[in-house]
Amino acid sequence: MVTIQDYLNSGVIDVVPLLSLALNKSHAQLIAYHDYQLNNEEKTQLNQLIKQRQTGTPFAYLSGKKGFYHLDFKVTPNTLIPRPETELLIDIALDLFDKNQIYEVLDLGTGSGIIAVTIGDKNPQWCLTATDFSIDTLNIAQQNAKTNIKFQLGNWFEATPNQTFDLIISNPPYIKQDDLHLNDLSFEPQSALVSGKNGLDDIRTIIDNAPQHLNKKGYLLLEHGFDQQQEITQLLSHNFFKIQKFKDYNHRNRAILAQIK
Repeated sequence: MVTIQDYLNSGVIDVVPLLSLALNKSHAQLIAYHDYQLNNEEKTQLNQLIKQRQTGTPFAYLSGKKGFYHLDFKVTPNTLIPRPETELLIDIALDLFDKNQIYEVLDLGTGSGIIAVTIGDKNPQWCLTATDFSIDTLNIAQQNAKTNIKFQLGNWFEATPNQTFDLIISNPPYIKQDDLHLNDLSFEPQSALVSGKNGLDDIRTIIDNAPQHLNKKGYLLLEHGFDQQQEITQLLSHNFFKIQKFKDYNHRNRAILAQIK
């Protein structure tokens, strides 16, 4: 293969975005210059990208970025790839409070920072804190920040001693350790995906410890697996009320919001 058109005709998976990445050209430019002949350096780079993609490396890790809500985020193999289902948490949070008032919001287990950074960009009045147990992951989140966010290192609430918030949000690990879907997620950090035999170990830890970190009338908002909502509702019922359940854009159970009693 020599020209852009040769590659476009090849049937290679994700050939258009891979060409765009290797040649730094938009889709429209690829079409306009379809007879452009790649030099040896460009062919080498493109073929390396194609090989990585064919062996399963997600495109987001090859490009180093992924769109989420209205922003682009830097991602690395140390971070999960942002998914559209998590955008639901942003919508719920933004509808919960007056954007012109000041609220303390915690993004627990921030990963690449998508939740805290997006909310902070939409509502700069709010005071955002974002935590993660991985310093490498937290560094990526800091690079993604658009506003003044407090980044704190530690495992769950160990990162926020003696701090309280009006809203705690988390997209924690919630996949069962033997779930077959993990075969399709082997390139992503397993510590951000798997949470014990039933996938609820981390969610249980968050629910048990959240009350001492919530202000009066504070809220806890969690993303979860499509089949976990009933169990999570039972876990919340001891210390929370006004429990609201939400479906994602594929009409699957995906999030739950509860207010501290």
